[in-house]
Amino acid sequence: MKDLRRYLALKYIQYLVLSSSNAISTLLGLLGSAYTMILLQSAKVSSKSTAVLISSLAQADILVFLSLVSDLVPGSFGVSPAASALARILLTANAHVSCVLLSCVAFEAYLITFLPLESRPLRTVRNARLISRVIWTLVAAECALFLMDDHLRDSSASGLLFQISSVAAAPLRSLSYILGILLRIINVYIYYKIFFSMSPR
Repeated sequence: MKDLRRYLALKYIQYLVLSSSNAISTLLGLLGSAYTMILLQSAKVSSKSTAVLISSLAQADILVFLSLVSDLVPGSFGVSPAASALARILLTANAHVSCVLLSCVAFEAYLITFLPLESRPLRTVRNARLISRVIWTLVAAECALFLMDDHLRDSSASGLLFQISSVAAAPLRSLSYILGILLRIINVYIYYKIFFSMSPR
């Protein structure tokens, strides 16, 4: 559907084109996700693997809403470091989940375009749900580690737990940054290939 394609275009711009989110893109993203979640409940939208991935992508914006709430509620009584750290982690989780899911949608589009018959056994609703769960689980574990590391640093803690979290968090942050760049490059390449394969020669 055209509305879903527009939503994906909005999300690609928000997460894979813009270097950082701003108020306008965040608001448009939230509104688009709310509309998409309603749209996906419609009988007009068939239950396919792409729809499952898009649904999970839209649900990821719940983290943005929770981040805004965690900033606003304590704001009435003064901003606490814990609330600020939680809001930051929620935004990180949203960005990471969204980037990976968008890449999954792009990869599926590649399979549909170039390997439609060969990839059909892989492009199932069950596999899409499994992939979504794995992505959410990995990002949750990543952000839990980041949150623990930030908490231990803020509390000036020391000991074995602090050393383990520091040793694990530092390379993980670097890896996340590198993967973010790679995902941008891969997405550009995939849609470049798709565009020129569909354009008249």
